[in-house]
Amino acid sequence: MEVWKVLESSTKQKLINLFTAGLLFWISITLLLPTLPTYIQAMGGTTQQVGIVMSCFAIGLIASRTWLGKVADRRSRKIVILIGTLVAAIAPVFYLAVHSVLGLGFVRAFHGISIAAFTIGYSALVVDLAPLQHRGTLIGYMNLAVPIGMSVGPAVGGFLQYTGKQYVPEGTGYEVLFVISAICGVLAFALSNQIKETSWSVAVAQQASTIIHRDFWQLAKDPGLIVPTIVLLLIGLVFGTLVAFLPLFVSELGLDFNVGLFYTAVAIASFSVRLFVGRASDRYGRGLFISGALVCYIISMILLTQASTPVMLIFSAIAEGAGAGILIPLILTLISDRSYSNERGKVFALCMGGFDVGIALGGVTLGSLSYILGGYRGIFSLAAILAFVALVIFVTQSGKNLHHSLSFALGKASDAYALEG
Repeated sequence: MEVWKVLESSTKQKLINLFTAGLLFWISITLLLPTLPTYIQAMGGTTQQVGIVMSCFAIGLIASRTWLGKVADRRSRKIVILIGTLVAAIAPVFYLAVHSVLGLGFVRAFHGISIAAFTIGYSALVVDLAPLQHRGTLIGYMNLAVPIGMSVGPAVGGFLQYTGKQYVPEGTGYEVLFVISAICGVLAFALSNQIKETSWSVAVAQQASTIIHRDFWQLAKDPGLIVPTIVLLLIGLVFGTLVAFLPLFVSELGLDFNVGLFYTAVAIASFSVRLFVGRASDRYGRGLFISGALVCYIISMILLTQASTPVMLIFSAIAEGAGAGILIPLILTLISDRSYSNERGKVFALCMGGFDVGIALGGVTLGSLSYILGGYRGIFSLAAILAFVALVIFVTQSGKNLHHSLSFALGKASDAYALEG
């Protein structure tokens, strides 16, 4: 790996610790993806309440993103990472302590702070450590922690839920699940604490701040940042819908299928594309690949509307995984290209906040429309439309005019909003 050869040994060690902590963090989070909806339902929650509780995760995200972004910029990336891993360690214990749907909603909101903190700190620190000419490559490789964690977490979570129902007293499977999730969070915290943060990134931020300083609302008016935010908002709606209703959809179909395997297939596909897409985007630009990622989301949702067998579900998972594996790291790279080092915490908070809002609204909004839409297939049909709208917006608005937007989205023009290195 070319980028690895140019890094100093101390930087390599930081990245190794950071990657391992990220892997454990995402295992902790994704252990619960295939199991929480059915756990909520088992506690008496309706379809709409399942959507609401799952969406509460994004309330914590939204409420804390802006503040955490400022902390990452002004204080330390490491502090924000530690906050995220600490919450990931504590929240699973609270799931065991509450015994009502309302209580689960509060815990879910608290749990959302973990992703808000960890993703801001993790992404900003990786960008700080990445050589400019290899930024896309290194971000792509470091974000492999997400699909690898998602390949392990949901499969293990689904297995624990399944064996809990089959072989041990009712509820024991869930208890073991939450304990393992908490342990992974504790280990992620311990590894993150081992990262020896230097004053390098702070010095860079201070140097950049003498050149230009934009507050949160100025960033929100920047067309180069608002379009990625809108795209992530729409895809957040799609993802929130998928997380909230896929387990219930599979249950309704009556298939003998471990929902965790869906997320494992997502992770494998995501891992596969991330191996090359970061490097390719450094060479060919970000636009073409982001457009392709949005097409993958459309295909995935269309496949879900037609799914009636495990094979169809796996094909949908592969398409969704490819979309996520391309979109998230390249959107992060795109907004890094379009921002200064002293404001990246705020920029990540703004743009990824769009994704958070989408997740928050996805389960609640589409769950409320389930009767009008004719059930889960109708919900996924609307999700496909939302992904298509995201594609149209990106293709027509990602540049400074329509012609440049089309050219950038097709990989035939450079990014007009990218800042000089």
